[in-house]
Amino acid sequence: MEYVLDFVFYYPLMMSFVWMSGTLIFFFFREKKFVGGPELKEHPLVSILIPCHNEEECIKDTIEYLNYQTYPNIEIIAVDDASRDRTFEILTQLQRSHRNLRVVRMMSNQGKGTGLNMAAMACNGEYIVGIDADALLDPRAVEWLVWHFQSSPRVGAVTGNPKVRNRTTLMAKIQVGEYSTIIGMIKRTQRVLGKVYTVSGVVVAFRKKALLDAGWWSNNMVTEDIDISWKLQLDRWDVRYEARALCWIYVPETIAGICKQRIRWAQGGNEVLLKYLPKMLSWKDRRMWPLYLEYATSVVWCYLFAGTILLWMLHFFVQMPESLLVKSIMPGWTGIILAMTCMVQLSIGVVMDSRYDPSMRKVVPYLIWYPAIYWIVTWLTTMVALPRAILKKRTELAVWESPDRGLK
Repeated sequence: MEYVLDFVFYYPLMMSFVWMSGTLIFFFFREKKFVGGPELKEHPLVSILIPCHNEEECIKDTIEYLNYQTYPNIEIIAVDDASRDRTFEILTQLQRSHRNLRVVRMMSNQGKGTGLNMAAMACNGEYIVGIDADALLDPRAVEWLVWHFQSSPRVGAVTGNPKVRNRTTLMAKIQVGEYSTIIGMIKRTQRVLGKVYTVSGVVVAFRKKALLDAGWWSNNMVTEDIDISWKLQLDRWDVRYEARALCWIYVPETIAGICKQRIRWAQGGNEVLLKYLPKMLSWKDRRMWPLYLEYATSVVWCYLFAGTILLWMLHFFVQMPESLLVKSIMPGWTGIILAMTCMVQLSIGVVMDSRYDPSMRKVVPYLIWYPAIYWIVTWLTTMVALPRAILKKRTELAVWESPDRGLK
């Protein structure tokens, strides 16, 4: 039992040091090199795909903000996935003032993966940029994304850097830190190690040929962005992270909204874990083994952590054998190490991303303990999501609903 307790504590601590180290390496050897914008050899057509489902409150701002793109050659394709509100009406009106906007309408809810496939087949661009219907794409984002494709023919996808727009509530302020001190650091580290667990569906670019080779998006996966990331990398395409390709997004501000979002993320990750297990038995796919093993280990950690909590609770009611006795889950001197690590991780994350978002320094007081809270959230959502992933029918369409974006 002593070894289990050591693993429960030291695994998150070890991963924090891995993320911090990877972030610093990425920054000094890749991110710091270019102070100005990228220099593009040419400007081929880029298709920006926007899947929509009940987006009447935000879709107009999203499309109109694309007018500020410095990249000169874009087309916009919005997919209305059987919205029940005024989304299609708004899109039709926007077509009158945006000649580069086309609208694809689906009469029944087929899911985000199907919508993206329909839009990709209708688009004319050599490169495809996907954003969510609530996202404001930074004016230079497309330039940064396209630069990677021109730098290497092996690049199949580039994921950008989402930043939180709504910061009026405590929940939203905490997520500002999450996207910088957790999500951004993880992606930087994974890029240094060679494989990226997932692109961010809210801001990502693809080489159209790579999507064709990989078989497009799956329509039965809860998180199509995780699945396409694995498809591309298993098909030998390179997936990169570009911190300077910014995109401003809304995040949930209610407990119910956050729980629903995180359970969906966790379920999608577990679906990928189950789907690609046979692939991990193949020697030719060995480059994906570390990524798969890291995620599988995090799932095991969640269940061991739950078991530790359960044994601690049981010892109040029954006489536990010495080998299973957990007298306390409160950190002693280890808590000081955890607190110091959280502070260092927070500092690195803030320094990295405040270059692109200087106002995030204002929310630092709300972020101090978030790295610790992250593991609690991971534990709770995985406990719920893994059974869902196991029991889900593989032939069932992954339909979707517009998430809680804090607009109310």
